[in-house]
Amino acid sequence: MKVKSLLARPFAGIVHKQIKKAAENSVEDQDRILKELITKAAKTDFGKDHDFDAIKNYEDFKKQVPIRDYEAFKPYIEKIKEGKHNVTWKGRPAYFAKTSGTTSGIKYIPITNDSISNHINGARNALLCYMVQSGNYNFSDGKLIFLSGSPELERTKDVPTGRLSGIVNHHVPKYLRTNQMPSYETNCIEDWETKLDKIVEETLSKDMTLISGIPPWMQMYFDRLQEKTGKKVGEIFPNFSVMVQGGVNFEPYKNRLIESIGREVDMVELYPASEGFFAFQDNYKEPGLLLNTNSGIFFEFVPAKEIENANPTRLSLKEVEIGENYAIIVSSNAGLWAYNIGDTVKFISKDPYKIIVSGRIKHYLSAFGEHVIVEEVEHAILQATKQANVGILEFTVAPMVKAEAGKSYHEWFIEFDGPPPADLEAFALLIDNVLREKNVYYEDLIAGNILERLKITPMQKNGFIEYMKSVGKLGGQNKVPRLSNDRKIADGLLPFALSS
Repeated sequence: MKVKSLLARPFAGIVHKQIKKAAENSVEDQDRILKELITKAAKTDFGKDHDFDAIKNYEDFKKQVPIRDYEAFKPYIEKIKEGKHNVTWKGRPAYFAKTSGTTSGIKYIPITNDSISNHINGARNALLCYMVQSGNYNFSDGKLIFLSGSPELERTKDVPTGRLSGIVNHHVPKYLRTNQMPSYETNCIEDWETKLDKIVEETLSKDMTLISGIPPWMQMYFDRLQEKTGKKVGEIFPNFSVMVQGGVNFEPYKNRLIESIGREVDMVELYPASEGFFAFQDNYKEPGLLLNTNSGIFFEFVPAKEIENANPTRLSLKEVEIGENYAIIVSSNAGLWAYNIGDTVKFISKDPYKIIVSGRIKHYLSAFGEHVIVEEVEHAILQATKQANVGILEFTVAPMVKAEAGKSYHEWFIEFDGPPPADLEAFALLIDNVLREKNVYYEDLIAGNILERLKITPMQKNGFIEYMKSVGKLGGQNKVPRLSNDRKIADGLLPFALSS
């Protein structure tokens, strides 16, 4: 055992105990955090506008502070961008995390000196918990790759601004710098394919022990490695033992990633976002992500079906129920207040509080009143692929609205892992039947002869990659939404579909 893995053992044990203890006090910690946030921000512009001095408890907070999305919160962000101090949090942000929004264009999410530790320690804590649970400390002696955005930052007035993964890259602990791949220069390359080739060149001869990133971009890295060597990733890197992933549902990518590796490796899931590091898999052998309840973030939960209501039900942690689909709302020491991040989650445990990410509020399909959510389409295609013994690489769903002859339907764009099934209609029927079982509104529309059954448009090999390249969103944290309510993405994908 080398020095890093030797030192990691006692440190991991201490942190793991702290995390378990915090999980036992989640409700109390949430109450304390809300009070601390309100006290510290009382003299800010936001605090004065919402009479923070009069807030004594959570009920007061709900009355004083309405739920906002980015568009509603934007006037405060604009004040910060103009150079004003003490707008939503004391002083000025340490950074802006720049991310693209579906309706707001580029979003600027503040990260403060108080909130940066939440982003840094979240991933660290997940790995330390993994060490304790698995007994695998040795991976910390090898090379660790983080497939991320460029760490180069621009400035918005005096605030350094860039992608979250690039910002976090500046805070990697010194003791990991010698292990970190790729090099800083390579990480700064903006063109994803050029960057990927350089990453392969730099890592091919290294002792890679941990690989981390968004699943589709890890798959691209694995594909390039195999093209270069003709070998499985697990053979190229014999000591590769841990894969860390997040950003999208892992299940649709899991089988092909394992196939590319050629053997089993341990997997750890994270739930990071520009607005905060919300949860992580504290036990790699068990499903669910431990909610980060003691890290400067106060969580609220709104039943997803009510999120568009003028006065939706708002619940604190102690009021949630297992299995309910909730929109997640955050207030934090980054200066966000009752902020709707756009994600939906479900609790699978309340002792401790563990969640799964069920989808995006904006990423649902309800062009005909069916309100199909991401979790449902992912479940349907996974069940169908198991029954048909078919592999898929990527997919998305959009409505096909027929104004004249014929009935409307859902169009599924699917890139298969190999040739499409010989009987594509039979495969579509498998998906359709599962989706009908999962969503009663969709069932009613099909049974009532209002919608036709779904139809599949198979994509060319690398069709989704080529589409992302065509719209300038290849690489980084970008991904194709699973669901849309219009044809914008669908029409963009058509040039990359297989000819009929």
